[in-house]
Amino acid sequence: MNGGIAPPPAAAAPTEAATTPSHRRLPDFLQSVNLKYVKLGYHYLITHLITLLLLPLMAVIVLEAGRTDPEDLRQLWLHLQYNLVSVLVLSAVLVFGATVYALTRPRPVFLVDFACYKAPDHLKVGFQEFLRHSALCGFSHDALEFQRKILERSGLSEETYCPEGMHAIPPEPTMANARAEAESVMFGALDSLFAATGVKPKDVGILVVNCSLFNPTPSLSAMIVNRYKLRGNVRSFNLGGMGCSAGVIAIDLARDMLQVHRGTYAVVVSTENITQNWYFGNRKSMLIPNCLFRVGCSAVLLSNRGADRRRAKYSLKHVVRTHKGADDKAFNCVYQEQDSEGKTGVSLSKDLMAIAGGALKTNITTLGPLVLPFSEQLLFFATLVSKKLFNAKVKPYIPDFKLAFEHFCIHAGGRAVIDELEKNLQLQPVHVEASRMTLHRFGNTSSSSIWYELAYMEAKGRVRRGDRIWQIAFGSGFKCNSAVWHALRNVKPSPSTPWDDCIDRYPVELVDGFPTHTHTHK
Repeated sequence: MNGGIAPPPAAAAPTEAATTPSHRRLPDFLQSVNLKYVKLGYHYLITHLITLLLLPLMAVIVLEAGRTDPEDLRQLWLHLQYNLVSVLVLSAVLVFGATVYALTRPRPVFLVDFACYKAPDHLKVGFQEFLRHSALCGFSHDALEFQRKILERSGLSEETYCPEGMHAIPPEPTMANARAEAESVMFGALDSLFAATGVKPKDVGILVVNCSLFNPTPSLSAMIVNRYKLRGNVRSFNLGGMGCSAGVIAIDLARDMLQVHRGTYAVVVSTENITQNWYFGNRKSMLIPNCLFRVGCSAVLLSNRGADRRRAKYSLKHVVRTHKGADDKAFNCVYQEQDSEGKTGVSLSKDLMAIAGGALKTNITTLGPLVLPFSEQLLFFATLVSKKLFNAKVKPYIPDFKLAFEHFCIHAGGRAVIDELEKNLQLQPVHVEASRMTLHRFGNTSSSSIWYELAYMEAKGRVRRGDRIWQIAFGSGFKCNSAVWHALRNVKPSPSTPWDDCIDRYPVELVDGFPTHTHTHK
């Protein structure tokens, strides 16, 4: 008989029972949507908790005030008349306190406008031209192949710019060409800035210039003073060797100076010089900057004049700086040195991303309490307490910075940097779009990259009144620095934005560093 082969009815029951719950389970995407709305509801509840608690209290006060007898009010007035000395003393204390607060509170710093340099088309460098030129410079076959792979997966387009001296065959990394590069990018950005704002160079009281690898004598700041004939008592500063995060450091310095000197303008110029810092050796760790760094510069006009608030784009809220230089690994992870053949370049350590992650963690630990809503701080504190006091096996809570900022300007140092921050901060592709598109169109322009990203957002018409912008950059040393801005109005792009001729083509979709229309699957 075949009865022994067929499974008995009792054996079929568990199978049916086991499958029933899976039919009733919500799909994963629905579960994530539900979790998102639960968290959003929690955020709004905690954010408006005080208001919700105060409303009943205010209603009670209004009701009680309506029942107050006029005779009680007359008695209160008589009581105040008989205690005139106490009233005067209290009033004097309040006036004195308000005066001290008004005189000692930090003065607001406004960003009137900024400009980014766009190089002429003849300085564009395509991949084939780059590799052909590199072959003529004497690189080994392995070094050329390594550079080709880096370029193809870098996320850069073939429209980035190299300086004039590096287009020559053979290259001409002379002091004269380096000066010419510095002058063209700085003066180009400053000309656009002064034209857009109508501010006269003579009105500038503070000048801060940052460039890591090119520090001639006279300094870059002196070159600007000479070109624009700035006044003799201008406070000028020249920051060197501080890496790609020096743009935020320069903003911090300008802010501090604006707290001291009343009613003036500060100009911050951020750039990097490539001409004399191209690496001509074959060490792979020192070849990466050749493939990523490109020509760029930004000029920012800051003001502490109250009258400028009406026309300013942003106000500066916070600057948070993190320096990990006390740690030897962090100090050496981005290091300018000579290779075994005596050729100078900047070496990047394999530990770079891990060190950057640690610096980011320290930075956001300081920044979080300044910008995060109370709902996120409460969750973070609860997780920390449960872990420390009760030894609970819970993952560290990563605050949701999307609740604190509408826009993110992540330093376009390379695909790996952007990928790492997108993952660690749990951002969406739209939040890192400006960084990826800036890397694609202009390459790594060092400390000025965060300004090309903000220009991208403006060109897209995305910055609205009240929006909060987080600029974050990494630099040698090792440093992680953040600047937080608040939009004072619906921001329109400046007249000479570098995205003028191409913004309609962006964003482009990239897969493994390739635009999708050119990417082929192997």
